[in-house]
Amino acid sequence: MAKIVRKNYLLTPGPAPVPTEILLAGAQETIHHRTPQYLEIQKKALEGLKYLFQTENRVFTLLSSGTGAMEAAVANIMSPGDEAIVVVGGKFGERWRDICKAYGVVVHEIAIEWGAAVTPEQIKEKLEEYPNTKAVFTTLSETSTGVVTDVEAISKILEGTNVLHVTDAISGLLAQPLKMDEWKLDVVVAGSQKGLMMPPGLAFIALSERALEVVRASTNHRYYFDLRAYDKSYPDSPYTPGINLVYQLARAVEMLYEEGIENVWERHRLLADATRAGVKALGLELFAKRPGNVLTAVKIPEGIDGKKLVGYMRNEWGVTIAGGQAHLKGKIMRIAHLGWMSPFDTITALSALEMALDKFGYKVELGAGVKAAEEVFRREDI
Repeated sequence: MAKIVRKNYLLTPGPAPVPTEILLAGAQETIHHRTPQYLEIQKKALEGLKYLFQTENRVFTLLSSGTGAMEAAVANIMSPGDEAIVVVGGKFGERWRDICKAYGVVVHEIAIEWGAAVTPEQIKEKLEEYPNTKAVFTTLSETSTGVVTDVEAISKILEGTNVLHVTDAISGLLAQPLKMDEWKLDVVVAGSQKGLMMPPGLAFIALSERALEVVRASTNHRYYFDLRAYDKSYPDSPYTPGINLVYQLARAVEMLYEEGIENVWERHRLLADATRAGVKALGLELFAKRPGNVLTAVKIPEGIDGKKLVGYMRNEWGVTIAGGQAHLKGKIMRIAHLGWMSPFDTITALSALEMALDKFGYKVELGAGVKAAEEVFRREDI
């Protein structure tokens, strides 16, 4: 077999590919974080985040993964014994549930079949059953299944109540339309390593004014993630920030602002449409009943070991996609559309998938998936 040049293509739902400009921004000299020079950079980054979250309120930056922002949300708005409705339809809905329980919250779970999406009616019914609910926890894009939740419709259900709407937009921010203020979302959390096109390391949390009032009244124990400290010091940081990551953040928000939020949403939508056209042309079946633009979850054909298929694509062709999680390991694959990706990343992924399927004995017309994706791109006249 001839030796070939190997290039790596990252199509996982986090970390996502990072543009060279953003990588180089992090290579700048580290300066002290308690200086006017650094604070000016951080202020610029934080102001840019408001645009990306579509909010006029402050967005706090934490030095953690997205899970840290999830924990901060629970620790700051809930008190022991408070009641919460938690939508659990995948790995990250489970995380909301588990964090709530860790902080003494009484959880009323809405269990959704993996691959399905919660409906506003289900939220309404649960609220009627538990009228003392303080917050509803949702996931904009359930990364383990590819399902997108209609958080806008859920917020309309909550209008006129004192119930807070808390949503995990860690993978969904920028890939899916999200308008925090217009949709009356109270708490939105996100992470740096997905739609923001950055390395892992930063988490973000934005709160409505009424959510901030609840933060000030919460009796839960917290220290590092005490958002009262972040609010008091804003736009400075109460503790040492990720200086070089903030350099990258400032460049990322600048690039995304120049592109325009609607164009960013459309970019992800286009890659998702092309990917889904490609996998369907190969005779494969989508897993999510309400698929979003973060990733495309695809059922592994009968008789094929999904773990080996994903491993073959990565090890032999340098194309890294994600497999299934929990009970879906080996049963689905997840092809992401996040961050710094172009149509040719999608075409490359589909080409590698075709060859992998052929390798494992699945009858496929080589080029059929690529052709279907190309037709989507041509139709869009990009």
